[in-house]
Amino acid sequence: MAKLKRIGLLGFDGVAAIDLVGVLDTFYVAGGNDWRKRSALYETVTVGLSARAFRAESGLRMVPDATLKDAPAFDTIVVPGGAGLREEKVNAAVATWLRTRAKRTRRIVSVCTGLYGLAASGLLDGRRATTHWAHAADAARRFPRVKLEPDAIFIKDGAFYSSAGMTAGIDLALALVEEDHGPALALATARQLVVYMKRSGGQIQYSEPLRFQTRGSDRFANLAAAVAADLGSNWTVESMAAHAGLSSRQFARRFKNAFAETPAAHLERLRLDAARQRMASGERDLARIAHGCGFRSDDVFRRAFERRFGVTPSAWRSRFASPKECTHDIAAHL
Repeated sequence: MAKLKRIGLLGFDGVAAIDLVGVLDTFYVAGGNDWRKRSALYETVTVGLSARAFRAESGLRMVPDATLKDAPAFDTIVVPGGAGLREEKVNAAVATWLRTRAKRTRRIVSVCTGLYGLAASGLLDGRRATTHWAHAADAARRFPRVKLEPDAIFIKDGAFYSSAGMTAGIDLALALVEEDHGPALALATARQLVVYMKRSGGQIQYSEPLRFQTRGSDRFANLAAAVAADLGSNWTVESMAAHAGLSSRQFARRFKNAFAETPAAHLERLRLDAARQRMASGERDLARIAHGCGFRSDDVFRRAFERRFGVTPSAWRSRFASPKECTHDIAAHL
């Protein structure tokens, strides 16, 4: 039987509630999803700077289970982000506590701007890490010995893990569950949480449609919404340019300046991203997925997918399939 793992989650005034609760709920669901019973896999403990209730940035009040002084030993410590952690007194207390706990803790994890507490401890010096894109430049200035990689969803370097903004903490928590108990439980947990797909640490912080919207002009943002809503249509440079109110030549030039790739290459990225999401959500008919995402044929879809991800669509799907779906796939080939 798997050994029970105790997860400590730090709490403080000014914590980002989703950083803490998103990770906590991921371990709760993985541990059995029943608050009436004690989990055999995970025990979660909220650790406050003191015994009093603390208030999140959003106003949510939480009461800690333990304090920095009396907290038990942990398998994993999670440092959520939030403006409160960047205050000098709180930051110093957290950094000192992490240094005292590091040698006895298997994993130390920062979520979003929780990096400010972990990096201040010196434990990340010389290591790779990430944080919320909006704070990456500031964090790089404050912690020059940390090798910041601002585009990553999450990063593991030795016993230290860091994730990008807010909901990326759920991606990282799912990766920790997979590390502990395998992909089947991680995927089952993701489905229970209704996370559309489990992103890997190597992916950028934005989904392709969101990157389309955030990096482009207002014209491109409107186009992004239209394309994402109807990927199966026959989008061409001419039709996208018309939607953006530009000539084909102007559109192609401005698009490449904004995204460092051609409209056709970016459209293929959007379609492949949508196809992976549909596959991860349990849809099985690859031909229907290919057609629905705008690929002219199954073969065009397969070749584009393999070129980008290095595996065939069927191989990728089997990697993320539930145990029931895996059994079905095996039986189909007998």
